Amino acid sequence: MVEGAREHNLKDVSLRIPKGQLTVFTGVSGSGKSSVVFGTIAAEAQRQLNETFTAFVRNRLGKRERPKASRIANLSAAVVVDQRPVGGNSRSTVGTMTEMQSVLRVLFSRFGTPSAGLATAYSFNDPQGMCPECDGLGRTMRLDVDLLVDRTKSLNEGAIDFPAFKVGSAAWQLYAQSGVFDPDKPVGEFTPEERELLLYGGGFTVDRPGRHEVYRNEYQGVATRFERLYLKRGEDAISDHKRAAVERVVRQQACPACGGARLNPAALASRIDGRNIADWSAMEIGDLIPLLARIDEPVAAEVAAEALAGLRRIEAVGLGYLSLDRATSTLSGGEGQRLKTVRHLGSSLTGVTYIFDEPTVGLHPRDVHRLGDLMLELRDKGNTVLVVEHDRDVIALADHVVDMGPGAGRHGGEVVYEGPARSLVGAATPTGRRLGSVSGLKGAYRTPRGVLRVTDASLHNLRDVSVDVPTGVLCAVTGVAGSGKSTLMTGALVDQHPDTVVVDQSAIASSNRSTPASYTGVLDVVRKQFAQANGVSAALFSFNSAGACENCRGRGFVQTDLAFMDPVTTVCEVCGGTRFRDEALRHTLGGRTIVDVLGMTVEEAVEFFGNGNGNGNGNGEGGGGIGGGDARVAGPLARLADVGLGYLTLGQPLSTLSGGERQRLKLADRLGESGQVYVFDEPTTGLHMADVDVLLALMDRLVDAGNTVIVIEHNLDVVKHADWVIDIGPEAGRRGGSVVFAGTPAELSDADTHTAHYLRKDLAAASPPRAA
Repeated sequence: MVEGAREHNLKDVSLRIPKGQLTVFTGVSGSGKSSVVFGTIAAEAQRQLNETFTAFVRNRLGKRERPKASRIANLSAAVVVDQRPVGGNSRSTVGTMTEMQSVLRVLFSRFGTPSAGLATAYSFNDPQGMCPECDGLGRTMRLDVDLLVDRTKSLNEGAIDFPAFKVGSAAWQLYAQSGVFDPDKPVGEFTPEERELLLYGGGFTVDRPGRHEVYRNEYQGVATRFERLYLKRGEDAISDHKRAAVERVVRQQACPACGGARLNPAALASRIDGRNIADWSAMEIGDLIPLLARIDEPVAAEVAAEALAGLRRIEAVGLGYLSLDRATSTLSGGEGQRLKTVRHLGSSLTGVTYIFDEPTVGLHPRDVHRLGDLMLELRDKGNTVLVVEHDRDVIALADHVVDMGPGAGRHGGEVVYEGPARSLVGAATPTGRRLGSVSGLKGAYRTPRGVLRVTDASLHNLRDVSVDVPTGVLCAVTGVAGSGKSTLMTGALVDQHPDTVVVDQSAIASSNRSTPASYTGVLDVVRKQFAQANGVSAALFSFNSAGACENCRGRGFVQTDLAFMDPVTTVCEVCGGTRFRDEALRHTLGGRTIVDVLGMTVEEAVEFFGNGNGNGNGNGEGGGGIGGGDARVAGPLARLADVGLGYLTLGQPLSTLSGGERQRLKLADRLGESGQVYVFDEPTTGLHMADVDVLLALMDRLVDAGNTVIVIEHNLDVVKHADWVIDIGPEAGRRGGSVVFAGTPAELSDADTHTAHYLRKDLAAASPPRAA
């Protein structure tokens, strides 16, 4: 039971959610679904669970505040499966994440011949099992000095081509201003002795000039210094903002000692059925299952049975094409979420609340019903299952539906429907209307202007694939998860056509200090406009800089840490939550303070910045608007409105946005890049059916403006709206990677592919065809 929930945009929401049933929360993106399910129910369940631990344990757990609600009652322990990326370091794999690798290690330690020892002897994360050459990473990184040092340049001209050694830096001074080398002599003209000294010298000290004094430092060659700082510490120690620069000057290759298997010779010598544990881990899960099923030796059969149970659950959620040695950092958001789901599907717990955040992300319609069956299985064990979802088939499975809305942001936050799924169809809500009206094929298709040719693509599971992508149209690329769609379009196509603009599935960074205005670059321009209008520093209009309230340091709130007790957050009593100090609020632009501007919705800001009426004077008085508008502000704001985010305020923290809102925010930002070919990788992630219509309208405008739009999608509404479809398959992994169909959606409806089958099923329930 939830009464008076007020998290984010919720407007005193009260709900009675049935226990032991599958409840689906629906509504347009930003309507408040996640605020109810995650921000209120899950947060309070986990907070109360933490209270059962001792003060010593609680002091080491993450602090959770009590959600804003009048009453939350009858909670059970919650297991949350959200959309946060799996991530993981270079040692994290599908096998380690799902703990299937541990089961294999036990199997080999008991049944492998010859045995390498205990289970730890088969672990690439343990000194007993890891390859001593690569420390269990499976690959080595070697510096390419020809990429690091440009021989055609002198030290003064920036011969050392790496940010940490740039001209003027302290590291550069060791070589260019220490008197050891002629700084104006091209490195290619160095003698062999000078080159060796530059790259690998050491064992002496040099003087380098500082701003106020001369410093004495130990000399270390460029290559030696680079390897010490960036290679010997391990790649996980390299910060994200330096990683790209490091990767540009190093060569990565499979470890010559273990061949990429990560393990030492003793572990690799141990075999079952003629294969070592690295061979088993490299197999697709769908192929590994029958291999394990053949084991009938009594000692090993019990261990194999445990492995089989886990692997079959992975296959059941459509991930049978993965291998256990696949790095978790390479997984898509949908793949990662389904693997997190699998970890709980084998649980025998009852009376638990399982909470899923759009579990169908990245799933082909063929696999959605499999996931639905697994959620029903959890329910039938005596658990409560809460799902935030937009998929029609998942909504249809629900015992109970809560529809949030009616709109998004300040226009949402209310329960607009609550009851059985069948009664939602055709209800007077955005979800009800879209459930009751399934679109058909459009009446006509655009004529391509030409083709983008991809030839002999052999990346990942693609096998010499060649395909013509039509230009000047909306092209949908479909296929089951893992078939090779993204590999073909964001990999091979981009490699052969580098000017392509790709909007992928990577998450955007979010915090309570980042906002739509800062993310799109609008805030930098607005701050400068405030500064010019008032004759002060632009830093005064930043709550992360000189303009920040000194009491809350620009956060707008003050959080009091009460050790092991729940923290208490209160609105800053000095700035009243505005984040700014008084001096910043004494200046205006067009009669508005910086707080007023950040409080505008995108729609309001479009009007304000588009109607320039002059500037305020140096005292912050008078003026209005931005003097005819500024494309650096108007362009990003218009794109935010185009993707349906007109209701967001410019200063809303990104940490409060839903997954769908963040996806569209990134989309709006990338649309600002110049390019005539756009590739969107599953842009409907997190989008309600009504929001998909907005997205399709935007894509139509891009195509009609002369661009080519390629969209990698499972959403059948997108497929039906396309002018051309390229279907990849026929299956996933090594059984995929081929073009199984290319043509119009109408032609696809008569084809024999997985996508075609579900397209026909969808069209059978469709309304009469729409006009083009």
